[in-house]
Amino acid sequence: MKSHEIQTRIRYGETDQMGVVYHGNYVQFLEMGRVEWLRALGVSYKKMEEEGIMLPVISLQLNYRKSAYYDDVLTIKTTLKKMPSVKIEFDYEIRNENNEIITLGNTVLAFINMETNRPTRCPEYLLKKFDKLDW
Repeated sequence: MKSHEIQTRIRYGETDQMGVVYHGNYVQFLEMGRVEWLRALGVSYKKMEEEGIMLPVISLQLNYRKSAYYDDVLTIKTTLKKMPSVKIEFDYEIRNENNEIITLGNTVLAFINMETNRPTRCPEYLLKKFDKLDW
């Protein structure tokens, strides 16, 4: 399961006066996809942080193709791009109800040791889970 999909319905507060989703909200959609991708693998972001590892975003790219609107249901597909080391990289596709790609994205996150505030290698228990994915 290198890829995982979730759906979300656009709430009124996520739109501007024209009913179009505000561009900054897409960053949250990517985070939702990433967190649920990890959860589907049996990994909790919260537990990872309790164990002293955080994953700040160090690179973010978005390519907006079409608008999303109030009450649309979006499908967010999150895909692990390659086996992680000190960094982990994801690609994203956001589709509307007509299955049209409305946004493409990419994030790179760094594994950070919260005690030292320095980069660290991907924890071994995560690598074991990632090894089981179809590469």
